[in-house]
Amino acid sequence: MSTATDVSTLTGTYAIDASHSVIGFSARHAMVAKVRGSFTDFAGSFTLDGANPAASSAQIVIQTASIDTNSVDRDGHLKSADFLNVEANPTLTFTSTAVKVKGDDTYIVTGDLTLGAITKSIDVTFELLGTSTDPWGGSRVGFEGHAEFSRKDFGLVWNVALETGGVLVGDTVKINLDISAVKQ
Repeated sequence: MSTATDVSTLTGTYAIDASHSVIGFSARHAMVAKVRGSFTDFAGSFTLDGANPAASSAQIVIQTASIDTNSVDRDGHLKSADFLNVEANPTLTFTSTAVKVKGDDTYIVTGDLTLGAITKSIDVTFELLGTSTDPWGGSRVGFEGHAEFSRKDFGLVWNVALETGGVLVGDTVKINLDISAVKQ
């Protein structure tokens, strides 16, 4: 049986601990499988307002060249102008615009996701996993989040038709976040 965290105790600014966090994604490949990957270079912070969660905010900056799908060839293609175009778009950013309480320890964070000149609003559902004091005396908080969006909304339209029908790369990108952050 779980109980809701007293969010009033969480008020403050937190820095994301990238060494204990993951920004992952998945997309359909060849209509039958999912390719999973992550970004390995990112930084971010968020401010929690325990008395008024709607006044909370978050920002994260991801270095697009840090994409890793465990395949050098695929990563090279994803970095190319066919997809992320990391030369022209070195960062992918998310800046929150609203926070809503969905239920005990669950929040919907709406924000602007920007790649290059394109910005779209997306909703990220976050679940507060808990809090702790780490061995160095730092106050930690953990969140798990997920979202999805159409890659075409960001101009990522490259594809190949398959002889059996369908396309090589699915349109929907699913984002999975495992965030550990330390109070500043």
